[in-house]
Amino acid sequence: MPADFARTLAEHGVAPLRRVAATTLQVNVGRRCDLACHHCHVEAGPKRTEAMSRETADRVLELLARSPGLATLDLTGGAPELHDVFRPLVVGARALGRSVIDRCNLTTLALPGQEDTAEFLASHGVRIVASLPCTTPGNVDAQRGRGVFERSIEALRSLNALGYGRAGSGLSLDLVYNPLGPSLPPPQAELEARYREDLRSLFGVEFDRLLTLTNMPIKRFAHALERDGRLEEYLSLLVNHFNPATVSGLMCRDTVSVGFDGALYDCDFNQMLELPLGARARSVFDVESLEGLSGEPVATASHCFGCTAGTGSSCGGSLA
Repeated sequence: MPADFARTLAEHGVAPLRRVAATTLQVNVGRRCDLACHHCHVEAGPKRTEAMSRETADRVLELLARSPGLATLDLTGGAPELHDVFRPLVVGARALGRSVIDRCNLTTLALPGQEDTAEFLASHGVRIVASLPCTTPGNVDAQRGRGVFERSIEALRSLNALGYGRAGSGLSLDLVYNPLGPSLPPPQAELEARYREDLRSLFGVEFDRLLTLTNMPIKRFAHALERDGRLEEYLSLLVNHFNPATVSGLMCRDTVSVGFDGALYDCDFNQMLELPLGARARSVFDVESLEGLSGEPVATASHCFGCTAGTGSSCGGSLA
């Protein structure tokens, strides 16, 4: 049986896990995606139909306006750009003076109907956080699908041409690495240097930062581990590498996660497991602001060891 996360926090003197003032509103606009990656904790794919309604998106913007401490709107999916509410959310958040992050899979930018998406993102100063789990086609295609690496490189070149990843442009382009299988990411700084050298010399691609993420043992990745008889082994790896120094920086402490249906969660991973915000079910329609959550408990379970193993893992990369 997996170790108890709350007990582990207590044993290391870092319990209980409670929220601080929320600074980021992370919104999952829907599960549809042009890819079906092996590691995807959302189980997104081309056949998923879940999508945020315009009514819910409008309510998200209302709460953003009422919650001045929320400086960043972080849009995810699925492929967020494929959903009808994506652009209204970007425009609305920028009108409120908030920073916006688009968690982009890169291949979406070349799909029919998305020809102007890169220009749209640039014109609104959207920060792009793009998935690229390796700098070689074999590993990327094995995880994400045939031909994905080549299409990703072409998308990165197009973004560079718009100024993304270029010094002084004000257009931020970060890349995301996650391991191909059940292992922890290597040190972020070392891997970033290798990425920069490879992408620059081989493909002429520039970027700002590399973020390393640990694969979470939930949903599609957990199913694959279970099928291969490696789930318990991976859970043990995470537990045995628990690092209390990561706890203060966990994203669940200062991020509010919103599902496509408006339900509120402590993080995107809890959202996929339907563990509500602070273990108390609420939606964007049940609250008048997201300012008063500081001090509330964070809902935790065994998957939380994925964020606290080694140097830690969050939507902003390594934690320690």
